[in-house]
Amino acid sequence: MEMARRASHAGLWYTDNYVQLSNEIEGWMRSTGLSKSRNVRGVIAPHAAYSYSGRAAAYAFGNIDPSNTTRVFLLGPSHHHYTPNCALSTATVYNTPIGDLLVDLEVIEQLKTTQKFELVNIRVDEAEHSMEMHLPYIAKVFERQQIKIVPILVGNLSVENQAMYGQILSKYVDDPHNFFCVSSDFCHWGHRFKYTFYDSECDEPIYKFIEALDKMLRNCSTKIKIKFVLYEQSSRCKSVMDSSVSYASAVAKIDDGSDSIIL
Repeated sequence: MEMARRASHAGLWYTDNYVQLSNEIEGWMRSTGLSKSRNVRGVIAPHAAYSYSGRAAAYAFGNIDPSNTTRVFLLGPSHHHYTPNCALSTATVYNTPIGDLLVDLEVIEQLKTTQKFELVNIRVDEAEHSMEMHLPYIAKVFERQQIKIVPILVGNLSVENQAMYGQILSKYVDDPHNFFCVSSDFCHWGHRFKYTFYDSECDEPIYKFIEALDKMLRNCSTKIKIKFVLYEQSSRCKSVMDSSVSYASAVAKIDDGSDSIIL
């Protein structure tokens, strides 16, 4: 029985017009001047409204050579539904204005058998924006490929649970036909986010300190290297009354011996 997840944020966080959305995404990716690489096995990209981070996301998705991919794992944080675990959707298809994306039910069943994943209903799924903001990009980049997606909602994981889920997903990372999209905004700084950490002895302005916090990301695999391709902040904080959200795009590439670059 088909159960579709609506593109619930279309028309609000991004346009629901196929032609306009397709042209926007194509234009943003073309403007990056990036070349596609088969060595790119995953991306990290922001999930704010496209008016804030659509261009930034293009710097991640513009690196993708879709020709060898048949399955896309999509991981996004849960903003509204608290869980200490990862969760799977009950939807069988995800709608986007550019085209529908089928859920890989076979892999979903494989993950269910581990008994480590929760299930989220359609209401919770549609309320969440973190994965949806990647869906139009996925639909566009892979529009000539017959791919299926594996959406995974990521809760507030302990260090132990992070390691456990990493182990579960590791066999899928080793399959060159699988691609991973990780949805993540970076530092949310300011009183409205209840986070104003700043080293008062730091000689740099606040926005530079925030950038340093964001770039503490470390590689988690000996086979894959992370390279940041774009880093932006919604505004430059200069006092504790200011606030900002950091948007970063990165690619996960097969380690060919060259050094990863942090921009």
